[in-house]
Amino acid sequence: MSVLLAVGLGYSAKELARRLQAQGWRIIGTSRTADGARAIDAIGYEGIHFDGTAPSGALSRAIGEATHLLVSASPGPQGDPLLAQHAADLRGANLQWVGYLSTIGVYGNHDGKWVDEETPPEPTSERGKARVAAERAWAAFAEETGVPLGIFRLSGIYGPGRGPLEKLRRRESRAVIKPGQVFNRIHVEDIATALEAAIARAGQRSGARVYNVTDDEPAPPQDVLDFAADLIGLPHPPRVPFDEAEMSPMARSFYSDNKRTSNARMKAELGVRLRYPTYREGLRALAAQT
Repeated sequence: MSVLLAVGLGYSAKELARRLQAQGWRIIGTSRTADGARAIDAIGYEGIHFDGTAPSGALSRAIGEATHLLVSASPGPQGDPLLAQHAADLRGANLQWVGYLSTIGVYGNHDGKWVDEETPPEPTSERGKARVAAERAWAAFAEETGVPLGIFRLSGIYGPGRGPLEKLRRRESRAVIKPGQVFNRIHVEDIATALEAAIARAGQRSGARVYNVTDDEPAPPQDVLDFAADLIGLPHPPRVPFDEAEMSPMARSFYSDNKRTSNARMKAELGVRLRYPTYREGLRALAAQT
């Protein structure tokens, strides 16, 4: 039986897990809290409490049983939490594939120009720098062990229960206007499609390979919000100039990076056809579901 171990069974990993379980896979997932691990049990998977600060006996056993590993847990003070606490277990495992979920934030700011996987990472935030370090640590692991590794740099994730429609309905949205600013996005279903495709092709490549998992159309945030508002019959959210907007440091940091991200390698090498190539298709589908 194929066994997926998802370290950090969050929003994106759950969509992949749902698909693989339907194909007969066994799913093991970790959470940073004991309550989170129990919630994983409740949805029909096997939950493990792992907060990254100490090794876990249950996780050690799961690593030995896993055929496929998906890592989406954020890096901590010691770097990637799984490598920090379970490197020896990983080296002794019989993994057929490892996937690491990263972010297009590693590219930093390019003033609206296009970037692809050959663009050197130049992160502007501490979070981005930590992600680059984790990517490199996993690439070194793949080089050492020969396990096929996919590093998946995700753009802004949206899907059921998450995204502009929910913010509009809660009357929490405002359009922060920064001239020339664009973002890429990706529907959670398309993330799972890319991961499935990579798993299916795991035997064709060894070592690490990076893929941008993103849509076809980088767009200004106000265009997306206005389109979403029109879909559900709500007024367009108020405009706020970036320099005047009250934002958390984390939210403000997103606007420091401005780039257009190419997904050509994902399509060419993994054969991915996006179900939601732009925010329009994705938001229309989500609006029709509610």
